[in-house]
Order: sequence, then structure tokens, then C-alpha cells
Amino acid sequence: MKCAVIWTSFLTIFRREIRRFVRIWPQTLLPPVITMSLYFVIFGTLIGRRIGEMSGYSYMEFVAPGLIMMSVITNSYANVVSSFYSAKFQRNVEELLVSPTPNWVIMAGYVLGGVTRGLLVGLVVSLIALMFTQLTIQHIAITMLIVFFSSTLFAVAGFINAIYANSFDAVSIVPTFVLTPLTYLGGVFYSIDMLSPFWQGVSHLNPILYIVNAFRYGVLGISDINLVGAFIGIAVFIAALCCWGLRLMVHSGRLRQ
Repeated sequence: MKCAVIWTSFLTIFRREIRRFVRIWPQTLLPPVITMSLYFVIFGTLIGRRIGEMSGYSYMEFVAPGLIMMSVITNSYANVVSSFYSAKFQRNVEELLVSPTPNWVIMAGYVLGGVTRGLLVGLVVSLIALMFTQLTIQHIAITMLIVFFSSTLFAVAGFINAIYANSFDAVSIVPTFVLTPLTYLGGVFYSIDMLSPFWQGVSHLNPILYIVNAFRYGVLGISDINLVGAFIGIAVFIAALCCWGLRLMVHSGRLRQ
């Protein structure tokens, strides 16, 4: 009976998250599609013609995996941070906290909702990429695994950001000053082999570099980093952030202000 209650609670939160971003699809699904289409036109078509090949592929083929992962990361993060903070702001989250629903079930419902939005947007952006270039997945298992891991990682990060945030302005601080710079400096538009040894070393501190290159390896079969280390690092980050988020749900007074 307890398992049935837990499963029902999880499905209720998850379905609510799905209905939420589907209901307002012009705000959640359409903008990233338009933005990524502009990236493909400007960076891939216009600038790519002048750059030529990179790592044996046309510039459009090279940047396409990075742009797809950019959409997955940003939307997984944005969905959870906005939804959970709204629940906290409207004090709806207090009903969940006083209910018999375990904290890990609450987190799982919100996180999986963010993962679903990230994967959906990533799929749509991938279809758009096929309008500009031909992409053939070289390693489908690696591709699917890195997409799921990456969307989960940033969905959990969005959950933690929502707990700490005390205003709607605070919700946008991390995406603006942390997530966006890391994304642009994560090898989406270039290979780190083009950098000096010093900046290559600095780039290796950027987790998004490992995510983008792992996905690029799954699609194109090329990578600037060690894949085993990338997957281990991402798995460790997910575990650490999940533990952190669960601890905050128990001990953080920000959820009950």
C-alpha cells in the first residue's frame, strides 16, 4: 500500500509538471526553438561558410550537437527552477512538505518534469538541425545516456536554485551569470584544441565541456575529452546535488518562510 501511495504521489507531481509546460507552450517550447533556429542560420550557415571544416566536419555539423545540448540544459534547468520557486512563492509547497509524501518523491517528480521538457525541446531542435545539415548518430547508447544524465543534472541544479532563491530576480541570477557563460565557453562553437595550453586547462574545469563533447562523440564520433571521466564526473555531480537538495528540503528554512 505504501508503494502505491508513493507511486501515486510521484505521478501526480510529474503529470502536473507536464501539463504546466504544455499548457503554456508558447512560453516554454516555442522560444528555444526559435532561438536555436537563429543560431543555426547565423553560426551554421552564414559564419560556417567562412570557417570551413572543423575536426573533419563542416562547421554546421560540428556546432549542431552543442546547440542541441544547449537547449536541453537550459530548458531542463529553467523548468524546475521556475516551477518549484512558483510553488514556494505561492506556498503550495507547504502542502507537499506536511503531506506523507517523501522528500525524494517530491524532488523526483519535479526533476523528471524538467527532464521531460529538456528532452522534448532537444528532440524538436534536433529535427530543426536536420533541416540545415545531415546528422547520423554514431553511438546511440552514449547519445541517449549523456542527454538523460545532463538533463537530470541541471534539473536537480534548478531545484536547488529554487530552494535558495528568495525572489524572482534571484531565480535568474544563476542562468545569467553562471549557466550562460559556462555554456558559451563549453566548446559549443569551437574545439578546445584551438586554445592555448593554459586556456585548455581552464576549460577542463567547465562541466559543460564534458557534456557537449560526450554528446558530440555520440553523434559525430569525435571528442576533445575522455568519455569515461566525463560520465563518472557527471554521475558524481548528480549524486552530490541530489543529496544536497534532499538535505535542504529538511533543514532549509527558505522553504517555510
